[in-house]
Amino acid sequence: MPSCHDLLTQFGMSAPLFLAPMALVSGGRLAAAVTRAGGFGFIGGGYGDRDWLMREFDAAGDTPVGVGFITWALARQPGLLDLALARRPRAIFLSFGDIAPFIARIHAAGLPVFAQVQTVAGARAAIAAGADVIVAQGTEAGGHGAARGTLALVPAVRDAIGAAPVLAAGGIADGRGMAAALMLGADAVLCGTAFYVAEESLAHSRLREAAVATSGDDTARDSVFDLARGLDWPVPWTLRARRNAFHGRWAEAPGAMTQDDRAAYAAAAMKGDPATAAVIVGEAVDLVQSVEPAAAMTTRIAGEARHILSGAAERLWPEPKGLTR
Repeated sequence: MPSCHDLLTQFGMSAPLFLAPMALVSGGRLAAAVTRAGGFGFIGGGYGDRDWLMREFDAAGDTPVGVGFITWALARQPGLLDLALARRPRAIFLSFGDIAPFIARIHAAGLPVFAQVQTVAGARAAIAAGADVIVAQGTEAGGHGAARGTLALVPAVRDAIGAAPVLAAGGIADGRGMAAALMLGADAVLCGTAFYVAEESLAHSRLREAAVATSGDDTARDSVFDLARGLDWPVPWTLRARRNAFHGRWAEAPGAMTQDDRAAYAAAAMKGDPATAAVIVGEAVDLVQSVEPAAAMTTRIAGEARHILSGAAERLWPEPKGLTR
């Protein structure tokens, strides 16, 4: 079975932390900052904006990064994969859809495939299709996901797929979460919510500030903001984001939105209006305390986890001495 060390060696990392490829948030500067700090960053290719993708590759410069795609959206624009491969990323990350049509082209380019799944069955299917790394994503995650919780999903996936590396995702935003994930059998973690508020994040500054003030209690998983943005997401994936006034208005009947309502949403989102726009964060947002550089976040999370894991058994559960019956 591979170890955390094997994955770190493969990607030249000093910390078992990967940046989630958050659509339109994880740009080149953010991905590169995480890589330079010892983790590994993915650019969020999202729904397939060619100009945006090329601009963000340029922003990453010569720093090694990967790129992630929403798989069902990539299937509508398969040429985007060739465009991305021409920029020589270190890995391709596929989420939400059938990865099989893309595996051969990615492997032919000599790159590993990260496949994000939300079920044990999905993990087995991804391995059968040729995925190299499995990302087990729990429902606590911000953005799109499904129903299973991280705590039970990660060890179940670890047991199901044998030797392939596993990343844990969902609800991990500090060293405690990283340490717990590694103890559950993950080789590394994937973090999104913590980096949504990073200085290098492409999220609007007003939305980053709103995220810092948000609790995980204030998030919900549904389709309100997808419908507002005109995105027809397939079942079973829904979006976890912060509740706000717009969400409260449409939560009971999102299908009643009109084109004018969607236009008003788009205008408010451009201005970063947190009363309307989606702040796409997960349940771990309670642990995100401030806007700061991505390097500081990466170093702190990894350092906390190392401290927790160093001699954890003796500190947390010391061996009984002199116990008599």
